[in-house]
Amino acid sequence: MRITFLGTGTSQGVPVIGCNCEVCKSTDPKDKRLRSSILIEHKGKTICVDSGPDFRQQMLRENVQKLDAILYTHEHKDHIAGTDDIRAFNFKQKNPMPMFCSERVLAGFKKEFHYVFSGDQYPGIPQFNIQLIDKEPFLLDDIEILPIEVLHYKLPVTAFRIEDFTYITDANFVSDEEFEKIKGSKVLVLNALRKTKHISHFSLEEALDFIEKVKPERAYLTHISHYFGKHEEEEKKLPDHVFISYDGLKINS
Repeated sequence: MRITFLGTGTSQGVPVIGCNCEVCKSTDPKDKRLRSSILIEHKGKTICVDSGPDFRQQMLRENVQKLDAILYTHEHKDHIAGTDDIRAFNFKQKNPMPMFCSERVLAGFKKEFHYVFSGDQYPGIPQFNIQLIDKEPFLLDDIEILPIEVLHYKLPVTAFRIEDFTYITDANFVSDEEFEKIKGSKVLVLNALRKTKHISHFSLEEALDFIEKVKPERAYLTHISHYFGKHEEEEKKLPDHVFISYDGLKINS
């Protein structure tokens, strides 16, 4: 399984309009982050997780020629705002895009992209093939995907596990029941917004504590804000098996 980090930042990410901090002024490409998303290539399938405002730019940068499905974590704008741009894949692949999401995310789509659901099939609108999911495993052909419910303060967010790989963004609480689904993951991607505590995201300390609890072989921090610090300086302070992800990073799981 090959994972590409399409984006590793947040809407408070890098660079921030009007900000003059060291991170936003950094010339290190690893400090320049688009909104969080990953691309999974496995068993001949190409799967994206979320389609935020930077979706089109991310697809072009990685030269993605085929997209078999999109999995959605939650309905916040920084995770769905680029969904209109799937129309390029509709045109290229001659099919609606399979999109796996919860009822809450579907409600978000109906609000943000009302013209798709109006019944007026105006030429050129994106074509969605919505597949509703809950907390039960589902199949994308022969790939089993395990949804994991985590909490973003009080908002349910869906994390995903495929084989030994688990991806968690926008969370700061995981129940004991859902944690059982994460145990045994060899590669873990986890949000770590900043060093200080936040109402709805893991801080760096909380993320490291969670990683220690899971005990993966490797862990990658994502959904990072400009308050986190500069990549080169902060990664040196982490345990040997924990890394700060960056846009364009490719790993194997």
